[in-house]
Amino acid sequence: MSEELKPGDDAPLFTAIAVGGRFGDGQPVSLGDFGGHPLVLYFYPKDNTPGCTTQACSLRDNWPVIAGPFEVLGVSPDTAASHRKFINKYQLPFPLLVDEDKTIAKAYGVWVRKSFMGVKHMGVERNTFIISPSGKIKAILRKVKPNLHVDQIREVLAS
Repeated sequence: MSEELKPGDDAPLFTAIAVGGRFGDGQPVSLGDFGGHPLVLYFYPKDNTPGCTTQACSLRDNWPVIAGPFEVLGVSPDTAASHRKFINKYQLPFPLLVDEDKTIAKAYGVWVRKSFMGVKHMGVERNTFIISPSGKIKAILRKVKPNLHVDQIREVLAS
């Protein structure tokens, strides 16, 4: 097992299909495409589930505060079609990355063993990585609570 990422580390590189926002129905993007801008890279388990919807809609509702010099990307193992439906249903202004093979989730250490009602399974842990324009991890928000996510992001971005 690799060492857990921490602030100051280089953000793991990725290439994935981005759906929504300026990427429309889907275009390949890489971490390097966002150089020069701080990036909020947030991982969530599944489109259209209660917690993930709360988290995404909170970002949408606070978009004027977060958008601007900051890029926001959501990442989950859902398909591009699922992302399109989620974006359209909730009018999300930011793109979502397709990570069906969990490559990005594994690189960032968020594909983990979880337990729900005593049943263990693998899944995405709700974590957010704030990445500096130089590609370094500025902050990591671990096990994010969906309703507190935006406040945590604002606090990091203000520092």
